[in-house]
Amino acid sequence: MSDSSFQLYDLVEMKKAHPCGENRWKIIRMGADIRLKCQGCGHSVMMPRRDFTKKMKKILHRPESNEA
Repeated sequence: MSDSSFQLYDLVEMKKAHPCGENRWKIIRMGADIRLKCQGCGHSVMMPRRDFTKKMKKILHRPESNEA
């Protein structure tokens, strides 16, 4: 998956679920690292962009505008 396929505030599905049981994450920061927020429990995780592109399964929802 190319780096330009995801954007800030997209809801994405990862290959593995979070321990809370939810598998939907919102991208809340982009740069060399990506910060994600679990939509189940609200926990945020930061990971390198390279790891994120490997672990992301698909984009579930893309907001119309990039407003949170």
